[in-house]
Amino acid sequence: MNDTPSFSIQEYRQNGFLVSTDPAKLDMDAIHQFLADESYWCPGIARETILRFSQNSLCFGLYALHETGLQQAGFARAITDYTTFAYLADVFVLRPFRGQGLGKWLVSCILAHPELQHLRKWTLDTRDAHTLYQQFGFQVNEHPENHMVLRPQQA
Repeated sequence: MNDTPSFSIQEYRQNGFLVSTDPAKLDMDAIHQFLADESYWCPGIARETILRFSQNSLCFGLYALHETGLQQAGFARAITDYTTFAYLADVFVLRPFRGQGLGKWLVSCILAHPELQHLRKWTLDTRDAHTLYQQFGFQVNEHPENHMVLRPQQA
């Protein structure tokens, strides 16, 4: 029995850009290239890992709209139970599209998603984007000693 929620696709448009939760639109090659080669949080990540996590997360693609189609401009995902908790992960805007407020818009679209409105808690990890997330009410954990991590050794 598969109890994974299936919700309607959400799309948001603004100034020649689209944010969509349609997994069919994701350019997995572009997402893999950025995460594996340019991100500090998962350098060298395998494409298969990205394919698997995208199937098990609520993914948000950011796209530039062109006459010829869509161009991947960014990405983010919410890892969630759709009831009480979500972890915001892998948020990025590709270099050619930075400086246009698209990261802020992407996060606002995620937080506005109708199926994520009743969560009790959101979390995320960031090394360099505190000011972005603070605009939405995220704050540094008051009690980091309560947060624990298990990192099993890779086989």
